[in-house]
Amino acid sequence: MHPPELSDYTALFARYGKLSDIYMGPDDERFRLLFEQVCHLLSQPSPFNLSLPDGFVRTARQYLANDNRTVSHMRNPENRHFMLSDLFDYVELMQRIHARRHP
Repeated sequence: MHPPELSDYTALFARYGKLSDIYMGPDDERFRLLFEQVCHLLSQPSPFNLSLPDGFVRTARQYLANDNRTVSHMRNPENRHFMLSDLFDYVELMQRIHARRHP
């Protein structure tokens, strides 16, 4: 497996549709799975992950390491959805910037 890149995140999010409003939606198994998948991508070392705001990577690593505080916080669907929504928006912004630089 190669280190996660922008395209890995865009491909993953594309399977779930528009996510910028996810934080307002109900919790379901799809979004719990997406959160787990995102945490696994974020926890891997890669140049793209290093370019992300530290909070995404740190939260994912702490969650996967079963940090009690982080797991407890992320048990709340609203917190998971908020993180997914923020990451989706950030990835979408990076995709637009990349497209402008490489038409």
